Amino acid sequence: MQFDVAIVGGGPVGLAFAGSLSGTGLSVAVVEPQEEAALAAPGFDGREIALTHRSQDIMRALGAWAHIPAGVPSALREARVLNGGSPYALRFDTAGRKAAELGQLVPNHIIRQALYQALKAAPGRTELLTGRKAVALRTDVDGARLGLSDGTEIQAKLVVAADSRFSNLRRLAGIEAETLDFGKAMLVARMRHTLPHQHIATEWFDYGQTMAMLPLNGEVSSAVLTLPPDEIDRMRQMDGAAFGAEITRRYHGRLGPMELISTRHTYPLIAVYARRFAGQRVALLGDAAVGMHPVTAHGFNFGLHGQDILAHRIRAALADGRDFAAGPVLRGYEAEHRQATRGLYLATNATALLYTSDKLPARLLRGAALRLGNHLRPVRGAIVNRLMDAEARA
Repeated sequence: MQFDVAIVGGGPVGLAFAGSLSGTGLSVAVVEPQEEAALAAPGFDGREIALTHRSQDIMRALGAWAHIPAGVPSALREARVLNGGSPYALRFDTAGRKAAELGQLVPNHIIRQALYQALKAAPGRTELLTGRKAVALRTDVDGARLGLSDGTEIQAKLVVAADSRFSNLRRLAGIEAETLDFGKAMLVARMRHTLPHQHIATEWFDYGQTMAMLPLNGEVSSAVLTLPPDEIDRMRQMDGAAFGAEITRRYHGRLGPMELISTRHTYPLIAVYARRFAGQRVALLGDAAVGMHPVTAHGFNFGLHGQDILAHRIRAALADGRDFAAGPVLRGYEAEHRQATRGLYLATNATALLYTSDKLPARLLRGAALRLGNHLRPVRGAIVNRLMDAEARA
């Protein structure tokens, strides 16, 4: 089988990249272990994605935003950071800006479904090779050969890894990644509560736990609880009523009594940053390139922006009659995406490590940093700019 581009991973970033190449004349294959029915109707996985303004613009350009049902996106108007037992909060809002919100919260499974529907409706030569895994890779200066689990071999000019932060294709390409295991696990679930959240997201770095509440439409929030893995497993196995009471207690009743209204999902907290984002006829996208700690809510946004960068550089090469998968194109993508991600990746990890440490020096520094942040307006403004990411690419 011959294609111009083979994308390994039919998650949201892989589907977005395939959609970004529509209209280029390139033939594209998307290799995905799940069957197509799972891409067409993905199940709820607990994750709520805070889409920046730029990410929303990319989704609109792909035709995916139109497939998100009205009433699903929930406005994120303010974010507050709390530390320990103090009521003092570091606040991020849109005061003095044209936008009324920092971003929009959309369930991950709805984003995946919208991108699938947009891709199916897009012009172009895209084939979904579902129910198959990539098991072998060979590259040379002219192209790549990708072996699949059913014995099929794909010849392509470019192979793209978009198969998670534990990417097998990244390993097959011989690209190493630095990893940081935080030794914690995350549990996510939707909770109905009695007090209004006013569309304010809260990140509470308590002593011994971290809790985030993400405001959804109505009196509903997504609870994100971070604890050691054995405690998370115990919380996951509680009956629904006991779980609701436990979350209410852990959150000190800030939103009143809380009731579990969804399934519960758990994820390990491991950050990943690839040593290289590109190799000979190979590029990494999404979590295969940068797998973020969720505290800054930028993981999927980085993935969506990265595929947009690579697609723009491929389109520019095609317009100039150049080899779209040659070294200069891929190195240009790598340099631009690394510049956009490296600083926040390191800052996010440092923040997560500091604010999850219960040692006395860390506790003192945590409180001081929070209060300093509220008084340093340029710093706080820069963080809001990053949260909103309103600037579109030229």
